[in-house]
Amino acid sequence: MKALSLQEAGKFVYQSIEEPTVLASNEALVKIHCIGICGTDYHAYRGRQPFFTYPRVLGHELGVEVIAIGSEVTHIKSGDKCSVEPYLNCGTCQSCRNSKTNCCETLQVLGVHADGGMTEYMKLPANKLYPSAQLSYEQLALVETLGIGCHAVNRSGITEADKVLVVGAGPIGLACLQFAKIKGAKVVMLDVNESRLGFAKNVMKANATVVVSVKNPEEIKAQFDGDMPTAIFDATGNPSSMMSTFELAAFGGKIIFVGLFQGDMTFFDPLFHRRELTIFASRNALPEDFNYIIQLMEAGKINTNAWITHRVAFDKVADSFERLLQSGNELVKAIITL
Repeated sequence: MKALSLQEAGKFVYQSIEEPTVLASNEALVKIHCIGICGTDYHAYRGRQPFFTYPRVLGHELGVEVIAIGSEVTHIKSGDKCSVEPYLNCGTCQSCRNSKTNCCETLQVLGVHADGGMTEYMKLPANKLYPSAQLSYEQLALVETLGIGCHAVNRSGITEADKVLVVGAGPIGLACLQFAKIKGAKVVMLDVNESRLGFAKNVMKANATVVVSVKNPEEIKAQFDGDMPTAIFDATGNPSSMMSTFELAAFGGKIIFVGLFQGDMTFFDPLFHRRELTIFASRNALPEDFNYIIQLMEAGKINTNAWITHRVAFDKVADSFERLLQSGNELVKAIITL
């Protein structure tokens, strides 16, 4: 079968690899139908992805079809359409024992630490598959992206009483926006990119404003009737943006870092203490997030159709990746179809 391997930064190669056959009792064989391209994939292509080694088969946002199941698998059957939880956790470390499987001490993420879904078939632990009889493969490929925002919002503990600022109008920021709105909070999105904010305003029905410098609290206050945000979700992965959130949060507020960068985080401690701020890191998603998102999508409470701005056939990906990177503001989410 065919697989697409990122051999080194900027170099994809199509390879012929052996199709998986023998299944363990707790495994499933799946056929890949749709693959979402994530910021992680673009960073890997550019050589800027932390914790990444080459060569690697990318792809962790997956919509798949079950082909065969192991003898102990009961929650799915052959022919089911599924979303994939791409976080392969050990099940025995302290994090896993405390139901924090998203930050397992030896976590292997498909397409990052282990080969992912840019191939035709793959074997997976069956408990990483979440079926839906209603959703399309494209919708199922977007569940993991939504899961990042869902987990961040759940971790923050925000309620309808909160005034929420989401910084960064890319897919992860949009996912945070989606679930903050579901919680009933007032949400404002901040970005320097007008077209991305236009998407948030027109498609996601968000209050959106262009703020070129996030270091001006008065511009933020104007969006919250003179108040500062009680919760800030930063999905930029930009150190300057992330560190500026300490100046924007309300006294007693929360800062949730959804994006990350490879470096040290610094802040002015007296400001941090005077405002009694709470900082959260948010990583990946939990199993219950996948079930919850699929239920919301099936109920029509989350519409992902507008998110998909580009579609690429699997055999054209190697030639299209650079062009996708240069799509700029037009690109929200690209989907690979097999």
